[in-house]
Amino acid sequence: MGILDRFGLDGRTAVVTGGGQGIGRSYCLALAEAGAKVAVADIDDESAAAVVLEIEAGGGVAMAVHADVTDETQVAAMVDAVVGTWGGLTIAVNNAGIGVWRAAADMELAEWRRIMALNLDAVFLCAREAARVMAPSGYGKIINTASMSAHVANTPQNQVAYNSSKAAVLHMTRTLAAEWAPKGIRVNSISPGYTRTLLVDRLLETPEGKSMLPEWLPRIPLGHMASPEDLQGAIVYLAAEVSDYMTGADLLIDGGYCCW
Repeated sequence: MGILDRFGLDGRTAVVTGGGQGIGRSYCLALAEAGAKVAVADIDDESAAAVVLEIEAGGGVAMAVHADVTDETQVAAMVDAVVGTWGGLTIAVNNAGIGVWRAAADMELAEWRRIMALNLDAVFLCAREAARVMAPSGYGKIINTASMSAHVANTPQNQVAYNSSKAAVLHMTRTLAAEWAPKGIRVNSISPGYTRTLLVDRLLETPEGKSMLPEWLPRIPLGHMASPEDLQGAIVYLAAEVSDYMTGADLLIDGGYCCW
């Protein structure tokens, strides 16, 4: 096969959590364009359905799956829905997450646990269920969304729970990669930097958010935030055959923020 053919995803099936918006939506569109059948998993049924329509309008194959990925039963049902519809699962993208700006001294334990439940526990649950399906076939790609905040304590915002959860995702990725390599399952992660999603744009319209942008941009050597499309090449690469010898790695896509 030629090198471009090895980037293709024809015949592969994927599920993307948090696929209804932002980075997740961008991942879904990229995987579908590369040839995969894509299950758009989200707690928001309307947004998931909208992404499915986008994929179908472009000639792709997709389905929407309702899933609260903090719920173990719903995670299992999500994977079962994909396997039941398409006969297998090749690519699992664990992308759903949440961020909160809160000073550590003011953070309640309940809020800490809520962030960990979605950003960390859910990644484990989704990876585990995907691996149970992938292992019998001896092949699979699991891709976790970490963050540049797994590498640095970016400032000036206070986000101890978010940073801690993403750092844990990074090490979970390495650990699962080592454990599941003999089963043919590759586990990698993507660490985005500041990315202009709709949710981030709304945040930047708040008084607190408006004060952040002048602090962030000078710290980014490329001088601007990413768009979700800037991450599409990485997701296709990690999902495709061309990256089959890569596992336990993290792709840091931050405009150079962590170079300093």
